[in-house]
Amino acid sequence: MAIQHAKDSTFKEMVQTEGITVVNFWASWCGPCKMFAPILEEFEREANGSIKVVKVNVDENPVTSSQFQIMSIPTTIIFKDGKPLYKEMGILPKGALQQLVASQ
Repeated sequence: MAIQHAKDSTFKEMVQTEGITVVNFWASWCGPCKMFAPILEEFEREANGSIKVVKVNVDENPVTSSQFQIMSIPTTIIFKDGKPLYKEMGILPKGALQQLVASQ
C-alpha cells in the first residue's frame, strides 16, 4: 500500500478505518516537510500495509487543516479506529514514529 493523499472531501472516509492511520499535514513550500517525506515513505514501506499513511496538503485542504487546528507543519496525527489519539509537530525520526504507533 502506498501513501495516500487526502482531500477535504475524502479525509473522513480515509481515516474512518480499523487500525492505525498516520496522517501527515504538509505543504509543497515547507522545507521541514520535504525533509520528513522520505522518513514517512520508508516508515510506510516497512509497515508492509499494516499501517495506513495519509498526507494532507494544508494549502489545498483548509477545511481539514482547520478542523485539526494545524498551526505548524509538518504535523503528524495518529488515528486509531478513526479517532485521533496523538498529535506531534515537526520532523519525527523513523524510530520515534514507530514507537508512537506501537504504543497506541
